[in-house]
Formats: sequence, structure tokens, C-alpha cells
Amino acid sequence: MSGAADSTADTAIGAPAGKEISVLVVEDDPVAAAAHTLYVRREPGFHAAGAVHSCADALRFLDRARAAGTPVDLILLDLYLPDGHGLQLCRTLRAAGHSTDVIAVTSARDLAMVRQAVSAGVVQYLLKPFSAAALHDRLERYARYRDSLGRTGEATGQEEVDQALALLRTPERTTLPKGLSAPTLDSVASVLREAATGLSAAAAGAAAGVSRITARRYLEHLVETGCAVREPQYGSVGRPELCYRWRSRA
Repeated sequence: MSGAADSTADTAIGAPAGKEISVLVVEDDPVAAAAHTLYVRREPGFHAAGAVHSCADALRFLDRARAAGTPVDLILLDLYLPDGHGLQLCRTLRAAGHSTDVIAVTSARDLAMVRQAVSAGVVQYLLKPFSAAALHDRLERYARYRDSLGRTGEATGQEEVDQALALLRTPERTTLPKGLSAPTLDSVASVLREAATGLSAAAAGAAAGVSRITARRYLEHLVETGCAVREPQYGSVGRPELCYRWRSRA
């Protein structure tokens, strides 16, 4: 699936005829970038313009798209990039005259970071790991927000402004894959994030207060969403044990 992202990387592609919302994925991990691009392609009314993996590539992509007359409408932005922080990229884009909207798609949970994101003009903040349904909800609400402010002229009153902004700020309940719950996912993710070394499903389950089988389901979900990695751990005898570790974004 990484080829899907690489095939569009650093190449501006104009949106098809119509009013589709063009989206650039900015994500340093090729697997996650490919997954996010696929989500966008499946979303009605949206066009996946491309995927890049650094701040510099994102700025070049946006400059070329604007020069070609096909400016990008929305960025799905990871905050931890190899050549800089995503919020600094936001500030650079505004200084360069880009009005592209930004949805942060990140594992950064620090509340100070959330405040800085709002100050930098980020319209939505989506925490990893998330489901396709969660991203669908954010994109759908963003499209409705754009539609509500799409006409020219003045707002009829405060209520119209409040309703437009509310479309961004009151998301539906996030849907996880069947059988998974948000509190348990948070517990398993927290255990893995704080572990100094990789953990087996049994160790993660014991620390999170769930069974090994339950822990493995959540750990596999974290791997599928690009938040964790799975790797064999070899002992002196017997088959290697699968261990999981949080994907560092530092």
C-alpha cells in the first residue's frame, strides 16, 4: 500500500472536474501516508492530490500546485516530520500566503501542543490511533463547514457563524473496529508508550489489566494504524516471541 502514497509524492495533481476538495497528506511514515491517502480517495467529494514526507516537500508541493492553478484545499498534517515540526510548517505556509486549511493527524497528546495548533490555524486535531470512520467524520464535517461558508457576502447573523464553526468543533462519537473500546485502547496504548522496551501481548495485557488475547487485538490495531511496530524477540530456545513497541515520533 505504500506505493499508493509514493506514486503521488511530490507531484501536484489537479482535481477532476467539479468541486472536489483537494487534499495533501503530509506524513513521514510511508505506511501511514498510504493509509491516509487511501482514506481520502474513498471519501466522496474529496480528491487525493498527493502525499509527501517532509516540511520542505510539502512547501514545494503547495507552491507548484498554486502556480499550476490547482491549489490544495486541505492538508492532513503529521506534526513530527524529519526536517521540522508541523506547526512551524503551518506558520511558514501562512507567511508564504497559502490559505490551505490544516487538520492535524498526530500522536501528540500534550495539551500545550493542542493550544499551539489552534493558534497556528489548525481547524481540527485528530489523535492517532484512529479508525477510518473517525477520519471520515472529520472530512465530512470539514466539507459541510466549507459548504456553509461557500457563498459570498455577509453572514445573516451570529447564529450562522456559530453554526459553521460548530460543524468543526462537535464531532460524532468516534467509531472503532467492532469489539474494540476506546478506554481499553487508551490503556493498552498508554502501557506501550511508557514501556522502555518492546512488550509481549501477555506483558501488555498484565499491565493494562486485560487478557493476553484482548491485549493482542488492541496491539494489532495499533500496528495497523501505524502507531506501533511488531517485531520478533529471539530467546535462547524455541520460537521467537512477538513483541510490540510504540513507534517513536521524537
